[in-house]
Amino acid sequence: MTVFAVEYLYDASTAARRDEVRADHRGWLAGVADRGQLLASGPYDDGSGALLLFKADDAEALQALLAEDPYSVAGLISGLTSTAWSPVSGPLAAHF
Repeated sequence: MTVFAVEYLYDASTAARRDEVRADHRGWLAGVADRGQLLASGPYDDGSGALLLFKADDAEALQALLAEDPYSVAGLISGLTSTAWSPVSGPLAAHF
């Protein structure tokens, strides 16, 4: 499995709709975490986006997973980047 750092970017104009969908989004994240595919996630303090760390077999599997996110389904992610990442120190590094 590969670790991916994923960055979501949000448009300020979707803030109210994100508030409406947030419970579903976080429920989806909890399920992905329970399956061991989500290592960590959280929004940026300024509301501009979020950083998420996932485990996936490859980039295609990651994209399929991200397409299931209720924020993605509702069109609330204005930009997305994903990069394979290799943790070499800290608590996460011990697992890879």
